[in-house]
Amino acid sequence: MGDSLNFQDVVKKSILHLEAFRNISYIDILMGLAVSFGIGMFIYYIYRKTFRGVVYSYNYNVTFVLMSMITTLIIMTISTNIVLSLGMVGALSIVRFRTAVKDPLDIVYMFWAISVGIATGAKLYPVSLLGSVAIGAALLFLSRRKIREQPYLLIIRHTDEAIGELRIRLRQMNYSVKSKTVRKNFTELTLEMRLRDDNTAFVNEFSRIEGVQDVSLINYTGDYAQ
Repeated sequence: MGDSLNFQDVVKKSILHLEAFRNISYIDILMGLAVSFGIGMFIYYIYRKTFRGVVYSYNYNVTFVLMSMITTLIIMTISTNIVLSLGMVGALSIVRFRTAVKDPLDIVYMFWAISVGIATGAKLYPVSLLGSVAIGAALLFLSRRKIREQPYLLIIRHTDEAIGELRIRLRQMNYSVKSKTVRKNFTELTLEMRLRDDNTAFVNEFSRIEGVQDVSLINYTGDYAQ
């Protein structure tokens, strides 16, 4: 029993003896940063290639590269000493991200970048490389698949003169009313519908109806329109 060490003995030895810190060579540091940077640029390319949002953010995409490298440094640091790792975990637990992420797929890229940093910092280079290739291939494959029916918002601004003709045309379409705004001179009607193969010729037909002031068709993605 005298030779056994409990947790307190490990902590005391880690604090009192500098030998408890495991040295990391400069080659390992440079190698880890180079790998994380390379995979981070791969994430950067995949995100830009598969982006389907409204406005592409260069700064947000660069964040994935830096996140991979920073996570690699953190994992290298906490792997040198058990006490330092516990302190680092406690310090990172108070970090809060308040930036709202609208697209759930962006969270996937964030976890991907963090996972690359963890695997690279732990010198598990095959895991980070092969895993990133598999994830990137899956994202490219899924992004190129065409959606048969895409939701659209049809916004029609018309006067009372066009109500009869609009009812006849809308009976032939599958739609749901999202909103209706009635003003003194015109009515604005917002309809949700699903289209196949980008067949938008009916928009011109609606615009030619007597009493229709303007017609707008917007691709609807749920949180925002594009």
